[in-house]
Amino acid sequence: MTEIGKFLNKKSVNKAEISRRTGISPSRLSELSLNDSTRFTVEELYLIALAIDTSPAIILEEVCKHLKLEVQ
Repeated sequence: MTEIGKFLNKKSVNKAEISRRTGISPSRLSELSLNDSTRFTVEELYLIALAIDTSPAIILEEVCKHLKLEVQ
């Protein structure tokens, strides 16, 4: 499961409802939730945030928490 998939599960959101509200297809939401190699667009992140009434920044921080700057 991807980080966005874990986030959506933790929030107990209905992916069918997100799909209906955002226009993102159910298959695309499943792909975003299950396939680690799948990348989402900023537009998708923003629409998902609106649909679940949360800040896009919160989702972005959760999804990208593993990223760190390289120390030189």
